Amino acid sequence: MSEPVLDVRDLRRSFEQGGVRIDVLRGVSLAVAPGEIVALLGPSGSGKSTLLQAVGLLEGGFEGVIRIAGTEASRLDDGGRTRLRRDALGFVYQFHHLLPDFSAVENVVLPQLIHGADRPAANARAADLLTTLGLGNRLTHRPSQLSGGEQQRVAVARALANRPALVLADEPTGNLDEATADVVLAEFLRLVRGQGAAALVATHNERLAAKMDRLVRLHEGVLA
Repeated sequence: MSEPVLDVRDLRRSFEQGGVRIDVLRGVSLAVAPGEIVALLGPSGSGKSTLLQAVGLLEGGFEGVIRIAGTEASRLDDGGRTRLRRDALGFVYQFHHLLPDFSAVENVVLPQLIHGADRPAANARAADLLTTLGLGNRLTHRPSQLSGGEQQRVAVARALANRPALVLADEPTGNLDEATADVVLAEFLRLVRGQGAAALVATHNERLAAKMDRLVRLHEGVLA
């Protein structure tokens, strides 16, 4: 059996608020296999975003083990975590967070340049991804010239540009109407599967979660 792309063991996170300890994650363990797309289902406040921030190596203060693509993150310094995040992870958020002064293709080129790709290869990769997502005639448009669904497609292309082993998505269609959400999710799933990547997708939408390979539920900081 191949090693999980993501292996989380006994993950815990607590905060102090007004002198009161709040346990957000209370011993979460989860493994995601290569090529597997897992829906992380739970209501607002259940800890979904906190779990994704932990797995995405975006915050400290966590207890437990997070192993990504065979590397245990807790053993890395800040530079090591940054490199692991850059090399192994892709991110899609509810809001696209595109750079407003850059075109669609430039938004997808930039993370590749940071990763060390040369510009011609990065341009070709970006154009290919965006064309696959139906944006071949929108490559030079800036985010303000794109619809919400188009902006989120650019965000999906950006997340997949460096061929990450694991894609983390936090309510990736939560800001879209139902019809557009269905289209964007279908394109996201098709691209992730086409690249052989794994994905952990946080959502509160049961209908969308059912389209993924497996569903886990987070309730009051534990997986049910």
